[in-house]
Amino acid sequence: MAKVKLKTNRSARKRFKVTATGKIKRWRSGGAHYNTKKSPGRKRRLRKATCVKENMIDHVKDLLRVS
Repeated sequence: MAKVKLKTNRSARKRFKVTATGKIKRWRSGGAHYNTKKSPGRKRRLRKATCVKENMIDHVKDLLRVS
């Protein structure tokens, strides 16, 4: 019997990206609205991407079906 293929979580696919070195890149939350009360430095930090923390990598890789 053929092995059933597992589907990638589609919402995770849109939110995360695997880099060439194998790290998982994510974008910071909180920068979409209510920006008038946020400082310019905070808004600048929210524009930049960051990597997923060590304790969440296995969970995100499971959603993305990355080995």
